[in-house]
Amino acid sequence: MGLVTDRIAEEIAGLRVDEIAPGLAQVAISLAESIDEKGGATAKANAARELRAVMNDLRRLAPVETKGDSVDDIAEQRAKRRAAAREQAAGG
Repeated sequence: MGLVTDRIAEEIAGLRVDEIAPGLAQVAISLAESIDEKGGATAKANAARELRAVMNDLRRLAPVETKGDSVDDIAEQRAKRRAAAREQAAGG
């Protein structure tokens, strides 16, 4: 595989959309492969434009991460403080 194909495959794996939209993910890989192949600049530009559109669609389909943002961190710290306060109040 070429550089573009490798990067697109990595992004698709990171987005976890290959199970949600396997056909669209394969289209993205095929477009990336056509960019990596030797060929005319016009064909590569057309493939790049289409790849950008397909990747935007895949990014929109990606599951939303629910853990790891600052709000979750604050909520986790708060829960730990409350548990510690309950334990101390219970004589622990």
